[in-house]
Amino acid sequence: MSEVYGTRRARLRDRCSSSGSASALISRPANVRYLAGAAPQGAVLLLGKQEDLLVCAGPPDDRPAEGARPDEHLRVHTLPHAGGDPAVAAAGILTAEGGDSLAVEEHHLTVARHRALRSVAPRLRLADLGGAVEQLRVVKDEEEISCLRVGAEIADQALGELLESILVGRTERHLALELERRLVDHGADGPAFPTSVATGPNSGRPGHRPTDRRVEEGDFLSVCLGATYRGYRCEIGRTFVIGTSPADWQIELYDLVFAAQRAGRESLAPGAAYRDVDRAARQVLDSAGYARGLPALTGHGVGLEIDEDPQLTPAAMGKLDACVPVTVEPGVHLPGRGGVRIDDTLVVRPEADGGPELLTITTKELLAL
Repeated sequence: MSEVYGTRRARLRDRCSSSGSASALISRPANVRYLAGAAPQGAVLLLGKQEDLLVCAGPPDDRPAEGARPDEHLRVHTLPHAGGDPAVAAAGILTAEGGDSLAVEEHHLTVARHRALRSVAPRLRLADLGGAVEQLRVVKDEEEISCLRVGAEIADQALGELLESILVGRTERHLALELERRLVDHGADGPAFPTSVATGPNSGRPGHRPTDRRVEEGDFLSVCLGATYRGYRCEIGRTFVIGTSPADWQIELYDLVFAAQRAGRESLAPGAAYRDVDRAARQVLDSAGYARGLPALTGHGVGLEIDEDPQLTPAAMGKLDACVPVTVEPGVHLPGRGGVRIDDTLVVRPEADGGPELLTITTKELLAL
């Protein structure tokens, strides 16, 4: 993997050079991890004039989170005193090397930290790196996709085991905690995000957080969870009916959301516009009279963070590339009654390679549990 991280840093350096900056300071943790192999607490990455440095507030942990260790070809610089700011120290190092320009992630730096950089290196010309690293992260290599694939398998397994247990009478909070425990039991670093379990009328609330409401016969049970594996995060969402045959309105609503989700999935292809993927799913729901109250997006990218570019929204600009993992997650929520959400993680692949690769494979049939 060392060669991979070196190649990523070289690509970023080329972007910096083309925009007039010889050096860059990476402070956003996911971006540091992507370029350096690990992101110890508070660490920054300096693409310097003479060499690249991982600047840390203290010695990197011998047992790092998610098993991530810094690139062995990257020199680690540890601050000599506690309480120092690695970003400020990195600016000082660059100045001592004779550097005169530095691109920084303004969208991540606080105003106070930006002022501190100015103070320690007043002659250093600071420029905005923008989302250059995030843009590099959009297309994944096969090693990254492999991590997402394993995470999806873990999430599928955890959800499948829960569905085989007795659910009536248990609380949303208890089910969410059990799912997260099962993720870890099956090898995940942890949950990719707080697990959502919504039952009955609570399933009609988008973004619902688990409560002490108990599962009842006839409820919709909507579950959304994800696993983190070696730092990479996937997502799956499913909706079921508890304990009885679904009511007619539940079947109709479920079939509608399923059709929308299928339309979104089938539109995933290299060259497809982000907004067209959103439109494919959204127009199915619009035509059925659910234009109001729909989620702001149909899906989003996943990777080292659970919500990455691209954003599949009505106003999104850009087109999909191959090897971009995204979610497709339309839903309809009826306040006070219930709702349906179906959510998969897929990898965009060309038609010659079989089309979009579905990573989350738990059945999308409307099951009565």
